[in-house]
Amino acid sequence: MILISYDISDNKLRAKFSKFIIKFGVRIQYSVFEITNSKRMLKNIMCEITNNFENKFDQSDSVIIIETSENCKITKFGYAKNEENDIIIID
Repeated sequence: MILISYDISDNKLRAKFSKFIIKFGVRIQYSVFEITNSKRMLKNIMCEITNNFENKFDQSDSVIIIETSENCKITKFGYAKNEENDIIIID
């Protein structure tokens, strides 16, 4: 799993970045996304950020990408705890 967290001050740039990241994963908090780990996907994300966003960031902006390993223990509480469970609705 990859976690991407961002803090971007410019509203237009933040919205554009959010729309870009949402294509790869799910939003788990307002500015935190969870993405299924894939070396190719991570390479694409890094390339896109470098080529299309990095030069637009100012000194107050930040993007943090955290790659977790298979051995990484993740503990979830609240709503996040239920996200891993499948919900089946029978109509």
